[in-house]
Amino acid sequence: MSVYTEQRFQRDKAEVIRLTQDLVRIPSVYRPGDPDGNESKVAQFVYDYLKNLGLEVYLEQVEPGRPNVIGILDSKRPGKTLLFEGHTDVVTEGDPSAWTYPPFEGRIAGNRMYGRGTNDTKGNLAAAITAVHSIMRDGERFNGKIILCVPCDEEGMMSGIKHFIERGWARGVDGAIICEPEENHICIAQKGAMRVVLKTFGKMAHGAIPLSGVNPNTRMARVICELEKLEEREKQRWGKHPLLGWPSITPTVLRAPVEGEPQINVVPDQCLATLDIRTIPGQDHQTLSAEIQGVLDRLAALDPDFKAEFEVIEDRPWTKTDKEQPIVQAIAAAYTQVTGRQPVYNGVPGATDGTFLHLAGVPIVTTGAGDREIPHHIDEYIDLDELAVTTQIYRQAALKFLNQEYA
Repeated sequence: MSVYTEQRFQRDKAEVIRLTQDLVRIPSVYRPGDPDGNESKVAQFVYDYLKNLGLEVYLEQVEPGRPNVIGILDSKRPGKTLLFEGHTDVVTEGDPSAWTYPPFEGRIAGNRMYGRGTNDTKGNLAAAITAVHSIMRDGERFNGKIILCVPCDEEGMMSGIKHFIERGWARGVDGAIICEPEENHICIAQKGAMRVVLKTFGKMAHGAIPLSGVNPNTRMARVICELEKLEEREKQRWGKHPLLGWPSITPTVLRAPVEGEPQINVVPDQCLATLDIRTIPGQDHQTLSAEIQGVLDRLAALDPDFKAEFEVIEDRPWTKTDKEQPIVQAIAAAYTQVTGRQPVYNGVPGATDGTFLHLAGVPIVTTGAGDREIPHHIDEYIDLDELAVTTQIYRQAALKFLNQEYA
């Protein structure tokens, strides 16, 4: 690094660490009905922070206590629009006593900061904000504009990014960097997701006289066994994706009865199961829905007492971005410039807010600091040197993308 670059690196590193710590210290686990259990306080902090930097900033309520923040740095010159996206919500901390350090303290130990959200994804949100501030501080010339999209509810139904798109903010965006913990790998594909609720229906009966009723549990067991066969057929058909691995159909919840208290001597009237279906490029979600319906139809043909239904409550398509896309080229060039190494390309095993930006026609790349295995863990952490590198990658990628200098 040149002396100037080293000075900038250390300056920005100090800022991104402070900002990450500030963000982590504002709990933002969504807890319905709890005024301190949502994203409002951290969103207000981000709003004020961006306002103080001199950005054009908007605060938009998505749901009560759950706002989005949008910050804009406009060069006032014609050009492309780049979007950085990083969410404010975090998952539950679980039992705080199980943590080595308090989950919302942002404790620094060695070269790591510990706390809920350090990795997923307040550290990367801080990196994006610091990268934009760094461009401003150094008076860097660029064309077009940068949008900082800071939505709520990424960990749930992604209502924040949906609201952002519905309000028209994604129109005219030429490329988006999704700020998630990916060890600074350049992720150009991500799995799709279908969340399915299945119900089988029976007739209540005494456990000692089961034939006087209809057991929905055994019917659900047959459905699950058939879905396991369907998963295997999908694996055989589509194979293992080089970046994303295998497609999957995973039962995650089983509940019987659906309402009321279970009793060991009572055959329930209903059984509920949920499926977490993850798809890879090529798989068609409508075809998968038809396959599930086919399973139910075949079982019904074999059993006059079989009755079942299913509903897809969330449908998130897989995404794929070509390496030739300018946003990919800009990130790759920035990675090499900052690290001196060739980039590593990868895929995201889960869905992100980028899923819906992709649906809106925005080319996306997902990258950021943080061990890919650490999100949602006890003792979640971020490596501070890696976070500092991410900040510089974001900074240089923005300049390269907006000035169309991809080498």
